Amino acid sequence: MNPPIRQALISVSDKTGLVEFCRGLAAMQVRILSTGGTAKLLSESGIKVTEVSEYTGFPEMLDGRVKTLHPKVHGGLLARRDLPAHMAAIREAGIEPIDLVVVNLYPFAQTVAKPGCTLPEAIENIDIGGPTMLRSAAKNYTGVAVITDPADYAALLAEMRENSGAISERTRFGLATKVFTHTAAYDAAISNYLTGIDSSGGRLPWPDRLTLQFEKVQDMRYGENPHQSAAFYRESSPAPGTLAGYRQLQGKELSYNNIADTDAAWECARTFEAPACVIVKHANPCGAAVGASPREAYERAFATDPVSAFGGIIAFNRALDGAAAEAVAKQFVEVLIAPSLDKDARRVFAGKTNVRVLEVTPGSGANAYDLKRVGGGLLVQSPDTRNVVPAELRIVTKRGPTQEQLADLLFAWRVAKFVKSNAIVFCGAGRTLGVGAGQMSRVDSARIAAMKAQSAGLSLAGSVVGSDAFFPFRDGIDVVAQSGAKAIIQPGGSMRDEEVIAAADELGIAMVFTGVRHFRH
Repeated sequence: MNPPIRQALISVSDKTGLVEFCRGLAAMQVRILSTGGTAKLLSESGIKVTEVSEYTGFPEMLDGRVKTLHPKVHGGLLARRDLPAHMAAIREAGIEPIDLVVVNLYPFAQTVAKPGCTLPEAIENIDIGGPTMLRSAAKNYTGVAVITDPADYAALLAEMRENSGAISERTRFGLATKVFTHTAAYDAAISNYLTGIDSSGGRLPWPDRLTLQFEKVQDMRYGENPHQSAAFYRESSPAPGTLAGYRQLQGKELSYNNIADTDAAWECARTFEAPACVIVKHANPCGAAVGASPREAYERAFATDPVSAFGGIIAFNRALDGAAAEAVAKQFVEVLIAPSLDKDARRVFAGKTNVRVLEVTPGSGANAYDLKRVGGGLLVQSPDTRNVVPAELRIVTKRGPTQEQLADLLFAWRVAKFVKSNAIVFCGAGRTLGVGAGQMSRVDSARIAAMKAQSAGLSLAGSVVGSDAFFPFRDGIDVVAQSGAKAIIQPGGSMRDEEVIAAADELGIAMVFTGVRHFRH
């Protein structure tokens, strides 16, 4: 255990909990050095504080750009307590050790996120003294404690009180690692911003250098296969409503494949306004439906493909009640995810301890980037959040869809977006009837979707079809028509659109173009 903390340097942008923390330090006879607004706040709160300029004997200058960049500050931070030569050198220079640094940085990311932020404004919010103090203190963690996060105040005070003002090396090391993570993220935000603007300050579509940071949530038992190791990481501030904010209520540890499939199910389910259920198996929806209640939505989704639903991932976009839970619990389920579960639903699953049950707060947020690793590189794109509305549809056949068909076409279109390409989805009355996914030809996906419906005993008479991309030939139209489909939604854009439209007219099928493609690879 180190000697007790006797001197602290505090300079923060985020002043959450600061006054209470500094009162705790003062009660343990810790001398407090501070700067600018932080020093003013502490002084007005009745806490004795020494201005850094008074301590160094050198005034702040250049509009505050230079205030802590001084040997009396960094000598006090960087001197190794275990080297007599270091301690003698700072004593000779009249420098006292600084045992604790509490710093958080200018809000650069928040500043550049504001509409209309100019390059000069961004530059002025690049902190220089703060990161320098943090890095100095963290490098010398064996003698200096350092805090960047107000959430650590209470624990630090508690440890000091229990140990006569001292902090263990284990605690100081943990705090130091947070510092380097924090400054790395800060510098990444600056780099991403500056390499993402042109010489006139205009925004480029993508930065020349992209630096991202994720924090580990957990190690996985293995990856996609047992011979692969894996871990799950999330952003420091996940977009509202995304999977990374999940809370696991019960069940076995989540696997790599569990998380990937759960994300697919949840993302699909949360696109619907009505109560919806989506069942995913091996990255593809094998059933999806809306209903008057979660139970009805589940039962309609499950009926699409009961064989594939075995051991599937089930997502609801509404709170799960006891009735829906009882229906789900009759089958083998790997993961269940919903915004919440009421007490009756929790009681149903309490006896099924292996079922992984997750809650996630609803929201409309989306990831900033969609990432795909390739050999030696990274593909980066914006997320596919586009949902067409009726006004955007173009009727291209002689016969237009009825209102009921239009609703089903839009439903099919939303589901098709989450099916691996080539995707063909038969739907009717707000539910899937047959799903064809991931085939090398679109006509094969159409045949498989029809076969799936037939094997589940579902009629495709009067159904609608969603296709994630255009039909390159009329053969796909022939297959879905022979199966009973009466309306199709697709992007259009094929060289043979006229041939495909003529086939639909010949077969009495209504067809609408979206002008939007939804490849999912």
